[in-house]
Amino acid sequence: MPTLSSFEYAVLRIVPRVEREEFINAGVIVFCLERKFLRARVEIDEDRIHALWSGMDLDHVRDHLEAFRKVAEGAADGGPVAALSIRQRFHWLVAPRSTVIQVSPVHAGMCEDPEVVLDDLFQKLVPISTIDRDPSPSGKS
Repeated sequence: MPTLSSFEYAVLRIVPRVEREEFINAGVIVFCLERKFLRARVEIDEDRIHALWSGMDLDHVRDHLEAFRKVAEGAADGGPVAALSIRQRFHWLVAPRSTVIQVSPVHAGMCEDPEVVLDDLFQKLVPISTIDRDPSPSGKS
C-alpha cells in the first residue's frame, strides 16, 4: 500500500476591487512537510480580470504572483522570506491579506504525491477563460 502524507493547500485569488469582494482564482499553494514539498502554481486570466476591473495593472499582479511562486520554491531571488524554513514560508504565504492578491482559507488532505495534488487542484480551481467559453452545458461539443 502506498504511503500517504498529509498536505495543506490554499488558493491564490485576485481581488481587483477589494471593496466589492469579487475574486478570480489565480493559483494554488500546496505544502507537504513530510515530503519537504512547497510549491505555488499561478496563472492569470486577463479577460476575467478585466471583466471585473478594466483598469487593473496586470504587470503588477504578475509580479506579485511570481513573488508567491519564488517564496514557495525558496528561490535565491525570492527575497528574505524565501530564505526561511519551508514551514515558515508556507505560513507567510497563507497569512490573511486585504490586498489585491488574497489567499483562501487553508484546507488539508492526504496524498501519495503532492506534485499530483498541485496539478489536480490547479486544473480544478484555476480555470482559464478559453476553457470556460465552451457553450455546451456538458463542456463537450
